[in-house]
Amino acid sequence: MGNPYYECPLPVAIPPEKPFLESVKSGIKETFFPDDPFRQFKNQPASRKFILGMQYFAPILEWAPRYTFEFFKADLIAGITIASLAVPQGISYASLASLPPIIGLYSSFVPPLVYAMLGSSKDLAVGTVAVASLLISSMLGKEVNPNENAKLYVQLAFTATFFAGVFQAALGFLRLGFIVDFLSHATIVGFMGGAATVVCLQQLKGILGLVRFSHGTDLVSVMRSVFSQTHQSKRKPWLFWINAMAPLISIIVGSVLVYLTHVEKYGVQVIGNLKKGLNPVSVSELAFGSPYLGTAIKTGIITGVIALAEGVAVGRSFAMFKNYHIDGNKEMIAFGMMNIAGSCTSCYLTTGPFSRTAVNFNAGCKTAGSNIVMATAVMLTLLFLTPLFHYVPVVVLSSIIIAAMLGLIDYEAAIGLWKVDKCDFVVCMSAYIGVVFGSVETGLIIAVTISLLRMLLSVARPRTFLLGNIPNSMIFRSIDQYPVANNVPGVLILQIDTPIYFANANYLRERISRWIYEEEEKIKSKGGSSLQYVILDLSAVGSTDTSGISMFKEVKKNIDRRGLKLVLVNPRSEVIKKLGKSKFIESIGQEWIYLTMGEAVAACKFMLHASKSNNQVADEFGAHNNV
Repeated sequence: MGNPYYECPLPVAIPPEKPFLESVKSGIKETFFPDDPFRQFKNQPASRKFILGMQYFAPILEWAPRYTFEFFKADLIAGITIASLAVPQGISYASLASLPPIIGLYSSFVPPLVYAMLGSSKDLAVGTVAVASLLISSMLGKEVNPNENAKLYVQLAFTATFFAGVFQAALGFLRLGFIVDFLSHATIVGFMGGAATVVCLQQLKGILGLVRFSHGTDLVSVMRSVFSQTHQSKRKPWLFWINAMAPLISIIVGSVLVYLTHVEKYGVQVIGNLKKGLNPVSVSELAFGSPYLGTAIKTGIITGVIALAEGVAVGRSFAMFKNYHIDGNKEMIAFGMMNIAGSCTSCYLTTGPFSRTAVNFNAGCKTAGSNIVMATAVMLTLLFLTPLFHYVPVVVLSSIIIAAMLGLIDYEAAIGLWKVDKCDFVVCMSAYIGVVFGSVETGLIIAVTISLLRMLLSVARPRTFLLGNIPNSMIFRSIDQYPVANNVPGVLILQIDTPIYFANANYLRERISRWIYEEEEKIKSKGGSSLQYVILDLSAVGSTDTSGISMFKEVKKNIDRRGLKLVLVNPRSEVIKKLGKSKFIESIGQEWIYLTMGEAVAACKFMLHASKSNNQVADEFGAHNNV
């Protein structure tokens, strides 16, 4: 394509039209199957496809046949190691969720077995987590008091876990995992930090031996409970040394001390009797007919999303260390199925906590078999060892939770956000402040809202850049980024940095008009060559809609009214097709669409030079006639 004076050597190609159904199929594949999970089934016999399908949904069928004794030894050591962490954490986090401690142990038995069969991570160690426990306590506790109506509260916790599992599995089956991506890194850092702070404050109940304590999770409610009961923590001052030393002692030492001194008779709270035996079936306990079903569903969805965000992120992080890939959607299915199974076997919400996974990784696990070893150890604990936990002081559980939570307050990440992106830092601190001074839900809502508003703002108000020529080259870059880049006399070069849709079409039309106005004003003030051409670099515009096409037409009309010429550079496949169908190419002239910026600028320079030469000839001819 070319104009009468300049021939463009490489024309912009308009791709051939695809059938409608093929275009829809391609769009669905790019949206929901970007990783092409079905490529392994291509050109395979039916029997092989069946085996691959079973391995896809149950990865244990893939690694179990290749399992070796060396793998077993490594997984055995790792599994026993994380079991030693799972037992005290399970009991502690159950108390944080206002659930009976035994449910914490149940939750470290069935879900790890399900994940070992369905999960794709070699390193993820499954268990309960403090943040989800706090959310359950906070959201369900507003509707049902766990002390006054313990049975209903437990039923709602199981029901919330069931709906969390259904939601997680649905996201995985429907390939909607990108929804979790709306929880940005800044949101998670701030939310986890705020939740960890609140969890630590909540443990003042156990540390100080307080009987009555606020069900609220905000800072004001917690501190009011503490200062209104200072007399209780001083009632037995000669026993306070046990509470003070609690963060430094283990469950075993704490239990021995309580057993030998019988301090439970003097106000030091202990776990008490734990029921021996494996998980009882709890299908009948799911409260589908409860008037609080809506609260259980809302709790399940929110905790399910948080658990997914943490579990998938942790799994991917450790997968990178060993250079293997995990399928995020498959992980969501695994999390969902283990929580559905857990809700039917007296378990509450589980995921892949970072602390337990880090221990599993450092202990040298080789496969998800370490979860089976951990579950087996917990099973033996449930069958034979639960009476030994009778004398575990609650203050020890509080210290365990605090020790785990301190690692979640990632101040270094917050400092990094401040250095790299101030807006992300604002999102992070909004989540933190919202959780600490409001509630867990408030902090989460604030952070997600700010993140979504930022995303919408970036779509509705995209960046446009003024480009200039890097000296002694044919390279054109942003003048803001490269101050050495020079303006091309008589030519305004703009780059649009986003797809053009209804949300930003009007803004771009107004912004381009402003660029033209400002450039003309600058030329007038400096007395330079008048503006003749406006070049739009569309390399970053991957797609557009009818509002975007209307924007191009309005921009062209505005440029025509000013006596200027519009030039397009490198419109992408979807854009050039729609420009052609809308007759815009006929309107602008195919000769004014170029493949590269260098060709477009060269053509404009050629036209300016030709126009200048013609004007000189006309002036000389007029002067000769006058003579």
